[in-house]
Amino acid sequence: MIYPIKNIREDFPILKQKVNNYPLIYLDSAASAQRPKYVFEREIQYASEQHSAVHRGIHTLSKNATKYMEDIRSKIAYFLNAKSETEIIFVKGATEGINLVAYSWGENYINTGDNIVITQMEHHANIVPWQILARKNKIEIRYIPLLFNGRLDIDQLKNIINHKTRLLCITHMSNVLGTFNEVETIIKKIKKLYKITVLIDGAQAIVHHDVDVQKINCDFYVFSGHKLYGPPGIGVLYGKKEILDSMPPWEGGGGMIQNVCLNSGVTFNSVPWKFEAGSPNISGIIGLGAAIDYINQIGKAHIHIHENQIINYALLKLKSIPKIKIYGSEPFSGLISFNLENHHAYDIGLILNEYGIAIRTGHHCAMPIMKFFKIDSMCRISIAMYTNKSDIRYFIKKLIKTINFLEKIN
Repeated sequence: MIYPIKNIREDFPILKQKVNNYPLIYLDSAASAQRPKYVFEREIQYASEQHSAVHRGIHTLSKNATKYMEDIRSKIAYFLNAKSETEIIFVKGATEGINLVAYSWGENYINTGDNIVITQMEHHANIVPWQILARKNKIEIRYIPLLFNGRLDIDQLKNIINHKTRLLCITHMSNVLGTFNEVETIIKKIKKLYKITVLIDGAQAIVHHDVDVQKINCDFYVFSGHKLYGPPGIGVLYGKKEILDSMPPWEGGGGMIQNVCLNSGVTFNSVPWKFEAGSPNISGIIGLGAAIDYINQIGKAHIHIHENQIINYALLKLKSIPKIKIYGSEPFSGLISFNLENHHAYDIGLILNEYGIAIRTGHHCAMPIMKFFKIDSMCRISIAMYTNKSDIRYFIKKLIKTINFLEKIN
């Protein structure tokens, strides 16, 4: 099958616009992917014709809206190969999903003297909640170290985990280095030694790789909709049902209760609704469901082949530029981070923007990685299903022009 890149790009209207009188070249999809028109058209249809409160009404609009929402829960369960739709909890995003686990499961099952293991390549969203919990409950945090090739030093894992390790938190794919971690292998190793709960941050991996939570055998998996061609403000926490059943709710309100009595207190709803207090982001859920439909229509396998071709093409072109420092090592998944000798990342990004090119610069919410490499920022390009070779060629041409300009004025 020939990859339908022309048709796909037609489905993303934002790619037709100009920035600073140049065609937009969007190479910041790791921060937030663009949405195909099918997604926001479905959101508009829901908002204009189908909107109602869910789970609370007997009228037709309410019953239909509830069905749309719960059908999408089932669709996501199938997308992740979860055992049941009851293992899918709607949250605002990966960050909220991690915090939910920290404050519900972590507060109740990690005690003073225990330890949590995270990695040196985590996004702040998978560091800060655990640091807060550790400070509050006097829990030790241990770190799997990073290597200069952008991989984790997994050989050190046997020296890091012990009988006091209650939780391993690991990114499935680094948002800075493009490293794809073989989490299935890691989980097999540690679960042979100890009974350790595992949370995976899948915010980056979900869009570039097939995810099978049963095969991986993780206990929790989180991702955000806006990185998966869906809307912002919606995400998913997957959790094994037996673990979710054992966790108390972390927010109280409507929707997460079975019965409330002023004298005898409250009884909570079953999972997943126990963790979905208040009115849900129905429009966001509808949009996320549409994004998954769109991905399935194109075909995940076809998308992954195309993305690998584009990222390898970009890597080849970047390697040809003198004095470039590329962080991490092949194979790269969906993104490449780099710096140029004597030129700050911010200057590179600012000038490229003048040519209509959107890249990411800064610490990428991963300061420990920056400190490991003894820098304060990196340039990052990231691709998606709609990125083509013309985008890369134009970016490389203007990057070389940017370098020449900076060398003249320095």
